Amino acid sequence: MIDTNLLFKEVGYDLGTLLGSIDLGVIGLPEIQRPFVWKNAKCRDLFDSMYRGYPVGYLLLWQNANIDGSKGIGVDGKQKYPNLLIVDGQQRLTSLYAVIKGKKVIREDYDEEFIEIAFHPLEEKFDVADAAIRRDKHWIPNISRLWSKDTDLFELVDGYLDGLRVVQEVSPDDMKKIRQSIQRLQGLVNYPFRALELLATVDEEQVSQVFVRINSKGQRLNEADFILTLMSVYWDEGRHELERFARAAKKPEKGPAPYNHFIQPSPDQLLRVAVGYGFKRGRLHYVYSLLRGKDLETGKFSEDGRVEQFDCLKRAQECALNLQHWKDFLKCLMSAGYRSGKLITSETTVLYSYVFYLLGKVDFGIPEVELRRAIARWFFFSSLAGRYTNSPESALESDLLQLRDVKDGRAFLAFLERNIETRLTEDFWLVTLPNELDTAAARSPSLMAYLAALSLLDAKVLFSGLQVSSLLDPTTDAFRNSLERHHLFPKNWLKKNGLTEVYQTNQIANYALVEWPDNANISDNSPAEYWPKIKDPRSRASRYLEELELL
Repeated sequence: MIDTNLLFKEVGYDLGTLLGSIDLGVIGLPEIQRPFVWKNAKCRDLFDSMYRGYPVGYLLLWQNANIDGSKGIGVDGKQKYPNLLIVDGQQRLTSLYAVIKGKKVIREDYDEEFIEIAFHPLEEKFDVADAAIRRDKHWIPNISRLWSKDTDLFELVDGYLDGLRVVQEVSPDDMKKIRQSIQRLQGLVNYPFRALELLATVDEEQVSQVFVRINSKGQRLNEADFILTLMSVYWDEGRHELERFARAAKKPEKGPAPYNHFIQPSPDQLLRVAVGYGFKRGRLHYVYSLLRGKDLETGKFSEDGRVEQFDCLKRAQECALNLQHWKDFLKCLMSAGYRSGKLITSETTVLYSYVFYLLGKVDFGIPEVELRRAIARWFFFSSLAGRYTNSPESALESDLLQLRDVKDGRAFLAFLERNIETRLTEDFWLVTLPNELDTAAARSPSLMAYLAALSLLDAKVLFSGLQVSSLLDPTTDAFRNSLERHHLFPKNWLKKNGLTEVYQTNQIANYALVEWPDNANISDNSPAEYWPKIKDPRSRASRYLEELELL
């Protein structure tokens, strides 16, 4: 008797049916749900296990709640809407699909490549193709050829045998084994898979729990994973837009590009910006339900509701990925005194500040100069006070909830200023901040805010005529950073005097910014020794002359 409380049903497939369903769009294989992180050697091992008849695990699929297909967004030429989404097994299916279909995969750095697996028919072993294997006539260097629609298997075998005979004699037994092993490899399209199909009524929290319980790594899926999966189904181009922007933000390019020295956002981080701006939501859980077409009051799914919410996401993402908006926002960080990602202690704070920038820019039409000043203050305040450090989604949800009743730019700016003044009180400056500076943490938000303040005030570097802002510029770095943090009382000197604990030697108050040549020359000397020498102009000039002579 079947248990009616089960959240799933068990279904059998063969590999060919699975891959055909992916081609048709019946099964959604969203590459960006997780970047393809398997090494090629692991793909090789997967084919080896299947060839030898070993089991390679279950697949976990999830029935799609909307499959009537009367309307759609971004079907991208697929013949059907997916009625099954892949929750667990994506890396396996991506490996099999990429090799058997000869498709490229997208790596974590967003580079695309083919997975080339080689096969040695006589020894029946697999390997990752390299230059040596490609020259070796004993190997079929790329097994993808076996399943190409343009390949005649008999011609392939004959061609392989002709090449092999150049380097060795081929006996009748060898020929028989070669034919059998190649046919056996091609026959892997009949390999059986078992899949657990979660019902459409199961929500994303239950899916995530199931995934954790059956996945040996215990890696919890988050709402961003699920939204990106839905985008693969209903708006594939939007998913690729996120991916292209993230890729361009990682590598410098000629001409206008998202690349910068502050943050290289991932697709799911960019998605959070679009969702925060477009839906005025910090918690992605609600947005995921809306994008499935779910009415949050009745709990029912609607195709029209799904289309409407995806239209909202499209408009928001267009604003979030607007290169002019992005670059103008980054100037806000510079206006706050921050010069690069080295001073950023929370990427979440950067992304959430971008949400507020978009609200002020697009929704309220605040002039750029005025908005830049306001967002710079908001970012500085949020970073210093750790506004989005603990439970960031809840904090943003609360902020955006208050903004829903704001009708114009004046009220928006007043909201930002009110929150800043409420948190950064006189007690904060006189009590809270000094206590937070009483730390040895190298990445303290308070320390980074202090360095940003030095930059804003055009302060000069200790023992130098150059300004902090100039040497914090990442373009001035070489093999060593232009600036280094110097212990005013060097660690080894403090240890000799009985202060051995890190919290004592690495106190923020014991640090000062100096140029790296000065830091190297100070070494472990006490202030009484190095201070008079380094302040002597003649001695300083002499030292630099000596350094120049050594170059």
